[in-house]
Amino acid sequence: MTLYIDPPTWPGHGRLWSHLISDVSFAELHAFAAELGAPPRAFDRDHYDLPATRYADAVRLGAVAVSSRELVRLLTATGLRRPKGRPAPRP
Repeated sequence: MTLYIDPPTWPGHGRLWSHLISDVSFAELHAFAAELGAPPRAFDRDHYDLPATRYADAVRLGAVAVSSRELVRLLTATGLRRPKGRPAPRP
């Protein structure tokens, strides 16, 4: 059971963002995000969007830093990938 985070390189709303995923379940992902203090609205289909200011906190709590490409590969391999158009479980 591992959580992964990519570098905060995704621009939006005047900030840079990272994506946080689980390699096991959405339940694990939601629990970790809650511990981190991420609001439920930060969940987007299959990942949490985290501002750059929370990146170090996520790593300190145990998220493994990986490239964005590796993050997508891992998410797809777990079977938890939810592309747009497919419903996603909510926290």
